[in-house]
Amino acid sequence: MQFPKFTVKKVLILVTILAFPGFLYWMLTVKGKNRYKSLSFFGPKQVANTFHTKRGVQIPDTLYHTVRDFTLLNQDSVAFTFPAKTHRISVVNFFYTRCTVFCTTMNKQVHYLAKKYQRNSLLQFVSISVDGGHDSPTALRSYQQTTGFRSTNWSLRTGQQPEVAELAKQSFLVDVLPDPAQPTTIIHSSMLVLLDPQKRIRGYYDSLSKEQMEKLDDELKVLINEELRTRTDR
Repeated sequence: MQFPKFTVKKVLILVTILAFPGFLYWMLTVKGKNRYKSLSFFGPKQVANTFHTKRGVQIPDTLYHTVRDFTLLNQDSVAFTFPAKTHRISVVNFFYTRCTVFCTTMNKQVHYLAKKYQRNSLLQFVSISVDGGHDSPTALRSYQQTTGFRSTNWSLRTGQQPEVAELAKQSFLVDVLPDPAQPTTIIHSSMLVLLDPQKRIRGYYDSLSKEQMEKLDDELKVLINEELRTRTDR
């Protein structure tokens, strides 16, 4: 009995045809789940006593720093607890209405992003006054009217100055300090802080840098995709 002769070229074609379905499956199931790099976590971390399994290997869980719950008044004198129970991504910054340094520039950036993502229910923007003694809800509302900084997904918050300073330092990991040379001046960060729905800090972005604001815009999209994928996987 004579067997058919196979040339090297024919063998390679046959192997390619047989291997292609397996390669395609691997691309869709393994590579398809990691099309972008997840954002980092900021703040102190701890190894938990619990584990999760990945490809048959037990990996210790990590406890990440989270922002504590807090309640502040908004510009309409309504008490709001943050984070609200809506599982939303948040962009938070600290400012005050009497600021003469960079607050206007910072809130212009927040206004731009809030307007851009106004129809996205996953996002909320929160600006917290560090000058609670002056920035009453009425003052915040007047600030909105004067500057035109207003969006349905952006709220201004105010509270007792010591509480806000503690919140900034302990939860958001940014400083708020009185200026000893200027009684009406408060030293605070120009950073916008990105939080995921689990209240974990996922990024800091200098509002005075165009490149940093472009990075925040890009990473908002990454975090939105990450959250949507997590919800789909549940």
